[in-house]
Amino acid sequence: MTKLPSNVLEFAAGDPSLFVEFKDYWNHWRSENTPRKHQFDTVDQSGKTLSLFDKEKLLNEHIIREIGKRAGVDFTSAPIESFMTHPNVAWAAGMLVSQLIDAILPDTIIESTAAYAEVRVLGYGETGVFDINSRDLFPVSRAGRLGMREAEVHKAYQGQVVLNPEFRTLTVGVQLFRVLTGQESLANFAMKAMRSIETAMQKDIYDVFAAAMLALSTTATTGLRVTGYTQQDMVKLAQKVSAFSGGAAPIMLGTKVALSQVFPDDANYRYTLDDSQVTLGYIRNISGVNTFELPQVANWESPFATYLADDKLYIVAPGTDKIVKCVIGGAMISNTNSTFDNATLTQNMTMIKAWKSAVITSSVGGCITL
Repeated sequence: MTKLPSNVLEFAAGDPSLFVEFKDYWNHWRSENTPRKHQFDTVDQSGKTLSLFDKEKLLNEHIIREIGKRAGVDFTSAPIESFMTHPNVAWAAGMLVSQLIDAILPDTIIESTAAYAEVRVLGYGETGVFDINSRDLFPVSRAGRLGMREAEVHKAYQGQVVLNPEFRTLTVGVQLFRVLTGQESLANFAMKAMRSIETAMQKDIYDVFAAAMLALSTTATTGLRVTGYTQQDMVKLAQKVSAFSGGAAPIMLGTKVALSQVFPDDANYRYTLDDSQVTLGYIRNISGVNTFELPQVANWESPFATYLADDKLYIVAPGTDKIVKCVIGGAMISNTNSTFDNATLTQNMTMIKAWKSAVITSSVGGCITL
């Protein structure tokens, strides 16, 4: 069964079919347009094959019906153009798009950053509170023959850090009459808005993580950051991260470009046709350390540039405590102005979403600059 956030379920009021349909449409789209594959329906209830185009058409029809239901209007009672200035229709459209985005955003951002970030979805106005446990152990002292205490008494203390979401806004021009007449796809619009917010959130989480990794010490014996890849340095960093993470298994993270530059030092290794180096472009495991690809993100501020560093490898132990914490604050808020404010029959839809990322952890990590 498709899982939906609690605020979306409350909004659905017992009929979550539209949001399940939109989530299926999203999974279908990214299965066809990204390297990762996700589960989606291939046939409808009658057994007819459903293409992505078919799903978008059906989804838009469902969205229009839901807008009418939420706005309390009957689109069949008058020409559809007459409803484009109806304040309830604009309000319902904005609110519905916001809830559609909320239906898939948390799972999507968790999936893309799960290796190094913990994401929590909070209620509106709530504060994220994170407990930080000490990672060191109690010192053990030599006692006398009669068992007399000869050392100081030690106690473990737990720290707490709070994280408050911050509002971020996205304003887009929408021609409501084109949406209501089927000339523009509201399903595609909602997905593009969701991807825009997801990308901004993913960049924010990565920026916090990358900055923390670059601040690590480079001291030869105790440092956790090195320049230039060697298998020996990688294994040493992995050992340190594991040892100071309670023995949790370390993993190495990097973009496909970064991981493709990493090879075992052993000259005797061989590739087979079904080897991960051949099928993926990088090696899955080196000296017992698994590698995981960080999906690259487009940098829309600079044409055809990418955002994640292609010259960095990160070693973390995600089985203990994630290095970055991110809180998503409540449901998305939307605001739509009047049709006549812009004198072009275009309305401005402003979507407001709150989140905040920070390094809050007792875990450790390592960084290799290639």
